[in-house]
Amino acid sequence: MAGLAASGSNPDVDLLYDINGLAKDAPAWFDRVMEYVGEYGILLATVLLVLWCWLSVRKRGGEDAPASVAALVWAPLAASVAVLINVPIRGFVERPRPFLQHEGLDVLVSGKTDYSFVSDHATITMAMAVGLFVANRKFGVFGILLALFEGFCRVYMGVHYPTDVVGGFALGTAVALLLSPLAMALLTPLMKAIERSPRAGWLIRARGTSYDGQGAVVPGARKEAGAEERDLAA
Repeated sequence: MAGLAASGSNPDVDLLYDINGLAKDAPAWFDRVMEYVGEYGILLATVLLVLWCWLSVRKRGGEDAPASVAALVWAPLAASVAVLINVPIRGFVERPRPFLQHEGLDVLVSGKTDYSFVSDHATITMAMAVGLFVANRKFGVFGILLALFEGFCRVYMGVHYPTDVVGGFALGTAVALLLSPLAMALLTPLMKAIERSPRAGWLIRARGTSYDGQGAVVPGARKEAGAEERDLAA
């Protein structure tokens, strides 16, 4: 992979310079904003999106609440698993950061000494977004848009090649989807047990919500023939 980036005629490198070149033309304050957003902001926004969806699940309650919460719990777990899988991938590929091989890049974040492929930030945000999509499609779409913007930011900041970001998207998506059936099989019974707990049941449904299936699915689920359609992709 490192050798692929050695030539400026490589489309990966050309796109890197095109996107990072926007940072050179932008005002200094805008680059500082992009630095914060790309390093911390989108990660935080993705976590808050998962929490927002969880609050919606609790408020609606219903018989599908444990399964919905289980899918939401899987989102950050999927991101964690994907990052762990990325550790040997980075060590195997050993692709240096782009600013170590190419001159003239506007690097917004200093101190990046680890390998470039694949991007942890792209992996984490996409894994969480796809995990969120398993729970609720509308929230998941917003999460995927945030992940795509995260990938753009990492290239804009000069710390990743575009293919680092694409690799992160692929890894995060694969982990979240392929392991989702196993995760749901393990997490759903656990969430049901928590739901029955007098002390921890509030984590699954807000006090006062019913078990009759009304509002059982997170917002965005369609209703057909008077019954709510289950909005779990898994």
